[in-house]
Amino acid sequence: MKTNTQVAELLVSYSNNISFEQKISNSADIYDIVMNLWNLSTIQVQEEVKVILLNDALMVLGFYSLSKGGISSSIVDIRLVLSVALKAIATGIILVHNHPTGNLKPSKADLDITKKLKSACDVMGINLLDHLIISKERYFSFADEGLL
Repeated sequence: MKTNTQVAELLVSYSNNISFEQKISNSADIYDIVMNLWNLSTIQVQEEVKVILLNDALMVLGFYSLSKGGISSSIVDIRLVLSVALKAIATGIILVHNHPTGNLKPSKADLDITKKLKSACDVMGINLLDHLIISKERYFSFADEGLL
């Protein structure tokens, strides 16, 4: 017996309405960019995660606010990170999150999620270029420290 089944059409779109192009050359460039995106009045209160999306020329396509958490953690859903990167046709991503305490040393959870995200990105042909842990004054770069 044949039933009348309907399914939703999925529309995928990406739009960049900013004409200024920002190129990433090093971790300091990333830090400068994200400090303009972050709410500095909550950086020492609530952990947040953002993803910076880049093209092959290391030009910033945009950013995505992935999650807001509590005082000591925030969720990084790898499937969501990859879906956003694919939607933007990004070839590189940079994961950034803050530590409200100001302690920039990566936790075991930070190390684990970076390893898992790098592996997933490799499968999809997306480069995980860096993972920054930031505070109001400083940052820690996984790439600079050889942890990628």
